[in-house]
Amino acid sequence: MSELGGLGDEQRDELVEEVAREIQLRGLTTSAVHFLQASRPYRPLGSNAMLFFDPVLRGVFGGDMPGASALLADEDGIEQLIERLEDLSEETGWDA
Repeated sequence: MSELGGLGDEQRDELVEEVAREIQLRGLTTSAVHFLQASRPYRPLGSNAMLFFDPVLRGVFGGDMPGASALLADEDGIEQLIERLEDLSEETGWDA
């Protein structure tokens, strides 16, 4: 498992939770999941690809979460974030 900017698993988990909750508070859970899944082809480019997405990240987080950029430059972090967002979506989803 890769290290996120020298952060341990526990620190990555905390960052994933913080970013996921921020996305949820803004009502962007579904959009974020689609965006992250669509970014899969660019992930091999690593952090350089995230520079392309920087305006989107700043729009979502207002530039207040530098850890979000680091998280999105990490393959494991992205997958963990997608999973957490999907969990949050299920928790708050409507039962038919």
